[in-house]
Amino acid sequence: MVLEAKHALHLGKPSSKAGPVHVVIDPSVLFSILDHSTRRSENNQRVIGTLLGIRSEDGREIEVKSCFAVPHNESSEQVEVEMEYHRAMYHLHLKANPREVVVGWYATSSDLDAFSALIQNLYASPPEQGSPALGTYPHPCVHLTVDTDVSTPLSIQTYLSSPVGITERLADSCAFVPTPYSIRDNEAIRSGLKAVAAPKNDPSRIAGLFTDLQQLKRSTLEVLSMIERVSDYVQNVIDGSSPANVAVGRYLVKCLSLVPSIEGHEFEKIFSSHLQDVLVVVYLANTLRTQIDIASRSISGFEEEGYSYINLDEQLNV
Repeated sequence: MVLEAKHALHLGKPSSKAGPVHVVIDPSVLFSILDHSTRRSENNQRVIGTLLGIRSEDGREIEVKSCFAVPHNESSEQVEVEMEYHRAMYHLHLKANPREVVVGWYATSSDLDAFSALIQNLYASPPEQGSPALGTYPHPCVHLTVDTDVSTPLSIQTYLSSPVGITERLADSCAFVPTPYSIRDNEAIRSGLKAVAAPKNDPSRIAGLFTDLQQLKRSTLEVLSMIERVSDYVQNVIDGSSPANVAVGRYLVKCLSLVPSIEGHEFEKIFSSHLQDVLVVVYLANTLRTQIDIASRSISGFEEEGYSYINLDEQLNV
């Protein structure tokens, strides 16, 4: 039996060459999504938005750097997405970040239904002839789901899609394939997250910023704590109470090899000399600031008394 073309079933799998194998998410994107979720209307069970970022040259990695919300109305029968709002916001975003393009969309729900497939195909569809690209075509579209239900732990997942189904239902049918992801992590991000999470046990929820001296003290205590933890681990391995790990041992040897071999008294001398230089620079900066303040106050006093400035060049010429 031969099936007609209109009744054919299309099955496909995302190509490993064309599709990205890894998605990197900036933490600010997750904060924006959570903030959007807290401001949603009571009629919407979830909110959606556009993901923006950059792709690697070979397309194997996508970095999601920012996002913006897109209004939509969703019911049991239909879904409406404000694509004109998406168009205007995307054009404004390009003026500030011309390198970032649309890489996908997000939703604050882990459910994948026909409406999710419809929105996925909307972002992945090619633009109309003569119109600028507003989606991810010809690149694959990334779908990011963030489950914001407070009764369960925060759940994050990224997907790619492939068309599946009969020809008449390709618009609202697709297969979501999970793809690996990671959240960008570096020292600056960790410091910012620690500052944000510091007042979690404070009823006022007020996060104060640390001074330079407080930050130095905090960093020093953290370094001492890590050194003590590593020292205890090494001692436990020597005593036989903890199993040895070859990878950890090599990493510790590599870290120790980067430390310069210097005597304690020489290091103290170098540190004291550098500290004196820093204190001299701070003293000169404070002195200059004081002189500028005195000069500003003097000029203000002369102006209030009605004195006029004397042009010394004109007096000498006379």
